[in-house]
Amino acid sequence: MTGQLSFPRQHARTQRFTLGAPRALTVAPDDSRVVFLRSRSGTDRTGLLWVYDLAGQREYPAADPAELLGGAGEELSPEERARRERSREGSAGVVGYAVDTAVERAAFALSGRLFSTDLPAGTTRELRVPGPVVDPRPSPDGRHIAYAAGGALRVTSADGTDGTDDRALAEPEEDTVTYGLAEFIAAEEMDRSRGFWWSPRSDALLAARADDAPVQRWWTADPAHPGRKPTEAAYPAAGTANAEVRLVLLGLDGSRTEIEWDRERYPYLARVHWSAYGPPLLLVQARDQRSQLYLAVDTDTGRTSTVHVDEDAVWLDLFPGVPSWTEDGRLVRIADEGGARVLMVGDRKLTSGALHVHAVLDIGKDDVLFSASPGAGAPLPEQPGEIDVYRAWFRGSGDQGGWEPVGKRPFPAVHSAVRGGEVLALAYTGLERPGVSVEILRPADHGAAERIAEIASHAEQPVITARPELLFAGKRDIPCAVLLPSGHREGDGPLPVLMDPYGGPHGQRVVASHNAHLTSQWFADQGFAVIVADGRGTPGRSPGWEKAVRDDLAAVTLEDQVEAVTALAERYPLDLGRVAIRGWSYGGYLAALAVLRRPDVFHAGVAGAPVTDWRLYDTHYTERYLGLPDEQPEVYAANALMTDEGLSGAAETARPMMIIHGLADDNVVAAHTLRLSSALLAAGRPHEVLPLSGVTHMTPQEQVAENLLLLQVDFLKRSLGMR
Repeated sequence: MTGQLSFPRQHARTQRFTLGAPRALTVAPDDSRVVFLRSRSGTDRTGLLWVYDLAGQREYPAADPAELLGGAGEELSPEERARRERSREGSAGVVGYAVDTAVERAAFALSGRLFSTDLPAGTTRELRVPGPVVDPRPSPDGRHIAYAAGGALRVTSADGTDGTDDRALAEPEEDTVTYGLAEFIAAEEMDRSRGFWWSPRSDALLAARADDAPVQRWWTADPAHPGRKPTEAAYPAAGTANAEVRLVLLGLDGSRTEIEWDRERYPYLARVHWSAYGPPLLLVQARDQRSQLYLAVDTDTGRTSTVHVDEDAVWLDLFPGVPSWTEDGRLVRIADEGGARVLMVGDRKLTSGALHVHAVLDIGKDDVLFSASPGAGAPLPEQPGEIDVYRAWFRGSGDQGGWEPVGKRPFPAVHSAVRGGEVLALAYTGLERPGVSVEILRPADHGAAERIAEIASHAEQPVITARPELLFAGKRDIPCAVLLPSGHREGDGPLPVLMDPYGGPHGQRVVASHNAHLTSQWFADQGFAVIVADGRGTPGRSPGWEKAVRDDLAAVTLEDQVEAVTALAERYPLDLGRVAIRGWSYGGYLAALAVLRRPDVFHAGVAGAPVTDWRLYDTHYTERYLGLPDEQPEVYAANALMTDEGLSGAAETARPMMIIHGLADDNVVAAHTLRLSSALLAAGRPHEVLPLSGVTHMTPQEQVAENLLLLQVDFLKRSLGMR
């Protein structure tokens, strides 16, 4: 039946072919089992908690939402809906879990209720506690489970079911206060989704206390349902107040200690790490993100001492997996030094400019597991888009200072991994086949890893095959993917062009992964030559490449799109008289920008959920690139769309534009599109607006997601005269 589906319907129904694929893997430290999430099929949205028994070479479900809820539907609290929106989570059932140190007990929330799983036995039971429950986490020894509910941080016994020993460790003093939850900015922009951390001894927790009283209030209404009250949200727009975030140490014995640091100078609590190998470790950032402190916490007094200071004249990025301690108490971090992004252990640099480090994946007794791509200090690879897993040694005779790839495929691919004990779960996607593959490996020092198991994926096979050519283009060697219609032959004549970028920070699109290019291939099969270009500002190249957009997002990112399409026209059959551009979020901003500022190059654009006025976007993201609006109003004006000189251009240069926006979007609010539309109307510029009632920044609804693709193709063909 799936073979009869169109690609847009299949793409929507499978949530971009992610359903049925294993994810969120955890490996037990004794190499006994691998825990993961997966739905039963490629169209089933309900995730189950699974265990793969390595000794028995078998897998079994440890938690099935259908059984646990007795067939009832899920009910999500506002806090849980917000968490899923921040993480772009569109599936259902078990969407996340946490484990104890031994990976014998797991805890998760389902429909606002708390569940505890005995992983070796594969049995799950409900713990009856006050709810709705958010982000439950077992203590390292597995005896307790802490969770957030109603703004409080609570703890209960992992063995009890009646909740008689359940108690609050901290309760909100005001309606604007929460304990144990990440505030909006941390979850949306800092990649910090959690708000509490267990002590290694399981006798205390560090908890974030967030008070959003200082944050301005915005109200989002649903015009399709005028009888409903608008939704109130605390939104910290650029230049305005953030939530006030503190950190408290809460003992299971009822003690409470405030953690002290210069919160006025360093208001952003970006990272918290607490392991058995050192005191609690904090990473706090200045508001301008040009200075950050690594702080060690004295758990007796709450005072902090500085372990390390980072400073950068442009900005400092945050990275997954760091900061943390090695077993012998050395600080592990990722740093920008000498034009390269390198891995540091203590005061020692473990990598060079040959690698561009992305994340730390695990820290062993003698080594660090990390992901990286070729760096600016290495020869330019044959093609862009490869990300590999490496291990680097920081002690041990003969091994100091070296690194090597782990589980590298004989073809370009995108790899990630988790490790427990001596076993590695390696996930990879390549260009040669769709979907993600997960292999369980036992790595060997300086040798090939032994493959001991594979975790099956139930994701659907796409009805089309992506055929991207990955290459570098132009004088700047811009990473690009070019996709031509299936069956296109040399001599068929020039093709209308569709630029399909994200094009901004944190959004690498040119990757050696088949499924990443499926939508672009579908657009190509409608008669376009599709180009995806990762210009300056996008990740994966070098710190200088990413930071070239400071104070000038608009001009720099647009210039690289122009350079890419111009350079590629010398190699491919491109009709430069018919060039369109589409994108979502930053890509939507870039699409609108292209049509307004460079109508000589771009002849039509589809702008989805575009940021149009950076004063309406959030603090941590916007101020990193553009500073404070009161201090640099000219920078904000130069990067906005409504003040763009293209609005008042001659009528003969006006290009067709479709603007799409979800009216329930709480990240890029619909005011962006409405203000741009008003400005276009005032300037006499024709355009189309497609409002999506009840849709957020994601578009998880199947019919909406499918029809959005179809409507875009229809608009682009009409606009470029392809009918």
